[in-house]
Amino acid sequence: MLDLKEKLAHGMFLFCACICIICVALICIFLFANGIPAIKEIGLFDFLFGVNWAPLDEEFGIFPMIIGSIYVTAGAIFFGVIFGVLCAIFLSKFCPLYLNKILNPIIHLMAGIPSIVYGFFGLVVIVPLVQYYFGTSGKGILSASLLLGIMILPTIISISKTAIDSVPTNYYEGALALGITHERSVFFILLPAAKSGILTSIILGIGRAIGETMAVVMIAGNQAIIPQSILDGTRTLTANIVLEMGYATDLHRNALLGTAVVLFVFILMINISFSLICRRKS
Repeated sequence: MLDLKEKLAHGMFLFCACICIICVALICIFLFANGIPAIKEIGLFDFLFGVNWAPLDEEFGIFPMIIGSIYVTAGAIFFGVIFGVLCAIFLSKFCPLYLNKILNPIIHLMAGIPSIVYGFFGLVVIVPLVQYYFGTSGKGILSASLLLGIMILPTIISISKTAIDSVPTNYYEGALALGITHERSVFFILLPAAKSGILTSIILGIGRAIGETMAVVMIAGNQAIIPQSILDGTRTLTANIVLEMGYATDLHRNALLGTAVVLFVFILMINISFSLICRRKS
């Protein structure tokens, strides 16, 4: 009877895993089947490195959007990773118990807030602040980076905290037995032991930052030009797709699907790079 239950559970999990793999495969086939012909027709070099995006003139260069995505994602990593990892360390090893019980539910709540709500927050709080202090329109790379940095915080904090909590306590106790202080034990013993989990949290955070659309559309400025400073407006790859897919037809529509292909390859390269780094370090 026990064997039958185990076989049924094994079959159910295998079925669910196969469904997930098939869904990913179908998405890949749809994207590449529609996007690659458009990239061929436009020309790979003109598509990737062209600086003009003018669908009415059939000019489809996505280089400004690639640069915009890189700038916004890099800014989000700068703000989100530093504060996220430090917050995870505080919650795991330095936070009083009563404060931990208050902060943990708040962080979990942040993960469930819809991106459109974050977009409104950026529109009414971050954009006016940037506008006041820098004298610009407020919509641009800096505002989008700050907002995305806030949005990836729950992912980085939760996974990093779990990774730090999972380190065996004898690591910490052994360090204290050797006369090392609490702070040095945390930063030089526990953190290196939890680095694979922390890197995983950063990868997932980057994935959310790159793939985020609605909040970025609301505060990034959406200008299809190469930005000259972090205060300039920009348009990301995701924003380019969502802004024009509603009315695009023929080559214009397929060029947007080609943009999705570039975004897909972009995320794939980041995940593979981090996996190789983790494997080499382990």
